[in-house]
Amino acid sequence: MSLLPRVRTVAIAPMALALLGLVAVLLPLGFAAPAHAAAPSYVALGDSYASGLGTRSYTNSNCRRSDLAYPRLVADQRGYSLDFRACSGATVPNVRNNQLGGLGAGTDFVSVQVGGNDAGFADVITECATPWWAGNCNAAIDGAQAFIRNQLPGRLSNLYGDIRSRAASAEVVVVGYPRLFMGEDCNAGTWFSPAEQDRLNATADLLNDRIRAQAAAAGFGFVDPTGRFVGHAVCDNTEWVNGLAYPIDESYHPNRAGHRDGYRPLVAAQL
Repeated sequence: MSLLPRVRTVAIAPMALALLGLVAVLLPLGFAAPAHAAAPSYVALGDSYASGLGTRSYTNSNCRRSDLAYPRLVADQRGYSLDFRACSGATVPNVRNNQLGGLGAGTDFVSVQVGGNDAGFADVITECATPWWAGNCNAAIDGAQAFIRNQLPGRLSNLYGDIRSRAASAEVVVVGYPRLFMGEDCNAGTWFSPAEQDRLNATADLLNDRIRAQAAAAGFGFVDPTGRFVGHAVCDNTEWVNGLAYPIDESYHPNRAGHRDGYRPLVAAQL
């Protein structure tokens, strides 16, 4: 009977032990399964148009932050980790003082939408909604346009400089405002004339122009929602913006469709 099989069995046993020892040494040195990479960091700054006021569903009642607002929708679509700082009623100074704490060297993406409250746009809408004999819509619009031309650019420049200094390598996109009106007033309780609606839309255009210019000067991207909201203004067949609503603060803000179908695709394309 041949002794060869017995010799091979004896020879293989020490070799197997040696291989097992080698594997035990190599696994701690980096051959373990790789860990999952952290999701990109996205910080959303701004006012009620960014927080989601108008969607009627809020995770934060003070700031009216909504999971139906475009920052949350963009973060979910792109797989980002969202630090949602936008707050209803915010002005540029509010954003500078209260919302920039989430920015840092590790921030990958930033969106910022602010400026309408600085110009008092809500007060202008309220003034223009009254009958002609009860208010002075033209004077209110004149004051807002003067502020947008003369004071808002400096405020925005300072804010954008703060954002860049805190998040030096982040991709930053600045978001503008839609036109609200389409020439007809279908809401009981408001008295917007066609001429007033034209002037209010022109004020939104002026606001976007000044925001766009300051964004470009800072090297930031700009999202202009004007074209996408055409056919979806207040009193259009498919409204993406609330008309006069209850509670009153829901009025003249993008609704759920406005965030989902209006803002989300535009912002996601740049972040």
